[in-house]
Amino acid sequence: MHTDRTSTTRFAVPVDAALRAAGWQPGRWDIKQAEIWADALRDHASPAGHRHSVFPAAVEAWAEFGGLHITPTGPGRQVAPATLHLDPLHGLHMARTLGDLGRALGTEVCPLGAETDHQGLLAIDSDGRVYTLDHTGDWYLGPDIDQALSTLIAGTEPSRLTTA
Repeated sequence: MHTDRTSTTRFAVPVDAALRAAGWQPGRWDIKQAEIWADALRDHASPAGHRHSVFPAAVEAWAEFGGLHITPTGPGRQVAPATLHLDPLHGLHMARTLGDLGRALGTEVCPLGAETDHQGLLAIDSDGRVYTLDHTGDWYLGPDIDQALSTLIAGTEPSRLTTA
């Protein structure tokens, strides 16, 4: 019997279960929808002329996880697990904020989705690192989308970003 090892080793069991319940599976890849989002973000300018950066790390994350509504179950390790909607258009009107964060971090930042319980905005940078921005501050969720989803779904305390 052949088993796909990535399905058992890529994510911890509770994270994998929450992702699968939301409709994710290994190999999920909707590049057509990702390109629709990329065009919508590229075409949008704020009233002051701020524009979104769109880059491969964001498009790849949208292709694999875009459109998912993730509702974790369980208490969370350190904080409540986040309910997520992975749709970058949650950040459509945040081009200036994301541009400012990108400049502070020395990279480009693009919207990824939202923490729907806390009105937090999820963002990804050109290296694939993931952040959340909410009323309490800016937070680092991990070096890649897998770690960020694991942090959010498992309820692991993220690290606060400080910009010196």
